[in-house]
Amino acid sequence: MPGLREQHRIDLAVVNAENAQRSGPQIRTGFGLTTEVAERLLESGIDVITGGNHSWDGEIAEVEKVLAHPKVLRPFNMPDGVPGSGVLQLSVSGSDFTVVNLMSKSAVAEPTPLFFRWLTEPQHVAPVWPAWQSIDRSGAVIVDFHGLSIFEKQSFAHAVDGTAAAVLGTHTHEPTLPLHLLPGGTADQPYFCATSVSYCLEVAQEIHFQAALWSDTPCGMPSDQDQSHPEDVVLSTGANA
Repeated sequence: MPGLREQHRIDLAVVNAENAQRSGPQIRTGFGLTTEVAERLLESGIDVITGGNHSWDGEIAEVEKVLAHPKVLRPFNMPDGVPGSGVLQLSVSGSDFTVVNLMSKSAVAEPTPLFFRWLTEPQHVAPVWPAWQSIDRSGAVIVDFHGLSIFEKQSFAHAVDGTAAAVLGTHTHEPTLPLHLLPGGTADQPYFCATSVSYCLEVAQEIHFQAALWSDTPCGMPSDQDQSHPEDVVLSTGANA
C-alpha cells in the first residue's frame, strides 16, 4: 500500500472490508471484519475502513469491538442502538475529508438481519436522503453507498453533485468499470469490485445464489484461501476533486 500511495499520489485510501473475514456458514450472514484484520489493513496504509450489510456478522463481542475502532465505519443510517458510527472527519496530507458510509435497504435481504440483535424492537435501515442531510460535512466528502440498485446509487450521486467529491457504490461486486465525472464535479463510480480475479461470483460459490432461486438450503462457502475479499474503494482526491 505505501508503494501504491506514492505511485498514484493517493491522498486518502478507503477500503470497504465488510467481507474481509469468514465468520459463519451462510453466505448472507457469514462474513464481516475482525479487529485483527482491521488493524492489518490500517497498518498497511489504509486510512478508513467502511462496511455494509455484513458489518454485524460474527460474534457480538467481536463486532462491537471492531466497530468501536475510530477508523472503522458501518452504514450511518441505522437504528439507534446498533453499534458503530457511519461518519468520520479527518485530515490527511494537509487536506480535510469527511468519509460517509450509507446503505440502502436494498442491501439487506434477510428478513431478520443480524443487526436486530442490538434492538429491542425490529427497525430497519433508515431512508438515505434524510440521513445524508443530517450529516455535518466538511472538506472533500467521500461517500461509500452500499446498495443493490445501481439506479439508486447513480440517482444519489446526481443529487449530491457538487457537494460530494465522490460517490462510490459497493455491495454488487461488479467489475470496476464505469467512472463518471458529473457536471458539478462529483466522481460517480457505481460499481466497486471485490478484489477477486474477475466476476462477482468469484468471491462466493454460485451454488448459494442458485439455491436461493430454487428455494433450497444454501451451501458451499468459499474455500479458506478465498475467504478474504475486501472491496477496493481507494481514491486519490486532490485539488481538482
